[in-house]
Amino acid sequence: MKTVAALLDDMFEDVEYSQPAGAFTAAGHRVVTVGMKRGKTVTGKAHGTPVTIEVPVSDARVRDFDALFIPGGYSPDRLRAHPEPVAFVREFVLSGKPVLGICHAAQLLITAQVITGRRITGYVSIIQDIKYAGAEFVDEPVVEDGNLVFSRDPRDIPAFIAASLKKLGD
Repeated sequence: MKTVAALLDDMFEDVEYSQPAGAFTAAGHRVVTVGMKRGKTVTGKAHGTPVTIEVPVSDARVRDFDALFIPGGYSPDRLRAHPEPVAFVREFVLSGKPVLGICHAAQLLITAQVITGRRITGYVSIIQDIKYAGAEFVDEPVVEDGNLVFSRDPRDIPAFIAASLKKLGD
């Protein structure tokens, strides 16, 4: 069993959180929600899915988790406006532990300045951002580069889940 930090804020893409988190849990992993404030309920942008933050990112330590999961939507853009989640993402990527992201998740890695020279994918609206950050954008359902596993959008969720579970050791 692995412990997976799910980094969330308001306006996350509902299915990009709920489907992978459900699959990780069904496979025996523990998903711990990490966000700006413990006890805050954040909601999804499409369906208003409520998720309560368990660990404030200011208290989150990479050593306490086996992987980081970043759903898309507007959540990554909201989080990258704060130094604590950016530092957490940077440390996680540099740790070599798995970082699993979908859609707009790459925005946090761009702000953390950790994708230069990497291969990654993301939502169509951030392709240029990825390239400007020095990464190679790859238009495929799942792109793996070392510890990174990234997908483009909700249509890639099944492939993302399969690759993420494989990375987690299932």
